[in-house]
Amino acid sequence: MKRLKTNHAYFKRLASLHTIAILTVVVALVTGCSAQDPNAVQTDLKVRAVETEAVTKKNIGSPVEQVAEVTAVSVIDVVPKVSGQVVEVIRKKGDYVEKGDILFRIDSKDAESNRQKNELALKSTRDSYQKAKEDQTNNHKDLTASVEKAKIELTNAQNDYNKLRNSFDSGLATEHDITLSRQKVDTAQMNLESAQNKLAANDSQNLLATYDNQDKTAALALEDSIRMLDHYNVKAPAGGILTDFELAVGQSVSTTKVAGQVQQIDPIKITTELSENNYQLVKAKSELVYYNPDTPDKKITVKISYMAPIMSSQTKNYTLELGVPNADHAIKPGSRVLVQLTTESEQSVIAIPALSAIREGSDTYVFVQQADQYQKRKVKLGRINGQYQEVLLGLNEGELLVVTGQNRLKDGQMQNQELNGAEKK
Repeated sequence: MKRLKTNHAYFKRLASLHTIAILTVVVALVTGCSAQDPNAVQTDLKVRAVETEAVTKKNIGSPVEQVAEVTAVSVIDVVPKVSGQVVEVIRKKGDYVEKGDILFRIDSKDAESNRQKNELALKSTRDSYQKAKEDQTNNHKDLTASVEKAKIELTNAQNDYNKLRNSFDSGLATEHDITLSRQKVDTAQMNLESAQNKLAANDSQNLLATYDNQDKTAALALEDSIRMLDHYNVKAPAGGILTDFELAVGQSVSTTKVAGQVQQIDPIKITTELSENNYQLVKAKSELVYYNPDTPDKKITVKISYMAPIMSSQTKNYTLELGVPNADHAIKPGSRVLVQLTTESEQSVIAIPALSAIREGSDTYVFVQQADQYQKRKVKLGRINGQYQEVLLGLNEGELLVVTGQNRLKDGQMQNQELNGAEKK
């Protein structure tokens, strides 16, 4: 208990010393102030006169820039159309390939054998077609000759019959002779009709059409086998850089697995995501400037190939794409560039001293001298650079802006009222 009382007394004395020190400092300050010149104090309290300056354009800062990614216009998968074992790899990863260049070859022995079989089948079909055509021609000739021969035999039989009738009338032939002669005429007539029917049947048969269809079928089979054989030479689906291509002789490939990719880089695409503020800077533009950070003096103007009209619901940004010609393939996918969203000229804007603005709640005002009157005007401010701030709306270049004393002016106040007020004070 005694120790607690001793500590209490100690802290009480310490608090008293602290109070005495504060009073000593206050007395010293008061004494020092009273020793100063009274006129100096009055000078500090004197109201400063209203001053104006012309509104001008000023450089508000460097152009607004944004980092962008360089990507291929499109990426196309290399997928074999047949499965098999790789027997030759012709191109390697990183090569620039043209559309149709052979990238690698697959074992095609079975496909080659099938092609040869189809060639033999087509040859056999065409040989059969040719023989059938010759046979039909020869049959036509033979049957035509048979018809002519039958006609002659019929004519002879009819002549013999007529002569025999005359002999019968003269009593030189018997009725039996007439009957036999008549039978010969009928037989010759039937032989002629038979020959004519055979000729008509031969000519009406379309045996060549059957062989023609067989020829076409065999030709299509050969074309299919040739086309299939070409699939064993796996080719580039487009021109560009060959990537993700890791193949070796002896490796198996299939129609369900990607063997590589071709990135199309002429033209190439520069892509970035714009915030709402940056989108407003470029939404009315058709072209922008970009440059490589390693070569900042080499700036290139290109067309905007795509700009999203609405914000992405996921990223809350707007996609911007620039299409860049790249015939020399100097620009590589995966690199980064800087895109200028504004130009040097856009950075020269109407700007005012930030301290000349009067803020009332969420609104901002300035005073402008119009002839001999001060007008209070609402303005919309933008970017800040040092002591100056951009004016988006409300002021025009050349107007007289009140930069000093604006806080004691009233809207519509006359200039002589301001002067009299300053003199009175």
